[in-house]
Amino acid sequence: MSETRVLAFDCAGRGCAVAVRAGSRLLARRREAMERGQAGRLVPMIASVLDEAGMKASALDLIAVTTGPGGFTGIRIGLATARGLALATGKPAIGISNFDAIAAAVPPSARRGRSLIVALDSKRAEFFLQAFGESGTVLGAGRQVAPAQLQSFLPPGALILAGDAAALLAPLLAGRDVVRAQDAELPDPALIARLALSRFGAEPLPPPLPLYLRPPDTTLPQAP
Repeated sequence: MSETRVLAFDCAGRGCAVAVRAGSRLLARRREAMERGQAGRLVPMIASVLDEAGMKASALDLIAVTTGPGGFTGIRIGLATARGLALATGKPAIGISNFDAIAAAVPPSARRGRSLIVALDSKRAEFFLQAFGESGTVLGAGRQVAPAQLQSFLPPGALILAGDAAALLAPLLAGRDVVRAQDAELPDPALIARLALSRFGAEPLPPPLPLYLRPPDTTLPQAP
C-alpha cells in the first residue's frame, strides 16, 4: 500500500511553516519566524518544500492547514491557499487548530501529572487558551480569557504551559505548580501533517473553517 502524502502548513501566528510527509516519513520541512509578510512568503515556501521533497502538488493525497486562533490575515491566507490547492489538485483539505498543533509538540512524559494549557498570543491583554488533560483529552473549547478570568478557566492541580504566550501567562500563576514545555511555542508543520494523517480516513472531511475566538479589528462605517 502506498504511503499517504500530505502537505501541511501554518501561517496563523508568528511564523510561516511548511512540511511534506509520506506516511511516517518526513520528506521536507521549513519554518521561519515572522510577525507579518506571510502573504508573500507562504506560496514560495510551499513550492520550495515540494521541490525538496521531489514531489509535485498533483501527487499529494491531502492538504492540511492550521485554522487559528491567531492573526486574522494569516488565518485567511492559510485557508485560501489550502482551498486553492484543494481545488487545483482535486484532493481534500483538512483543518487543524493551532491549539491541537501546539499540544502535539508536548510529549506524554512532560504531561505526566499535569494538565496542559496551550496559550496563544492574541495581541491584546487577553490570552487564547485551551486546556487538555494529562492524557491529551480536550477539557473544553478554546476561549479568549482575560487575566481576571484565569482562575475560573484553569483546571485544578499542576499545569504545563505551551504556546507563544506561555512566557506571558506563567508570571500570572504565582502559587500554582507550573512548568513550561520545551520547544512548544510555535506549530511544527511536521506534527500538523502527522495529526492530519491520523484524522484522514474513508469519511469525507469537512472543509477547513477559521477559528477566530474574537471579532476582527475593524470598525463598521456609521450609517448616514
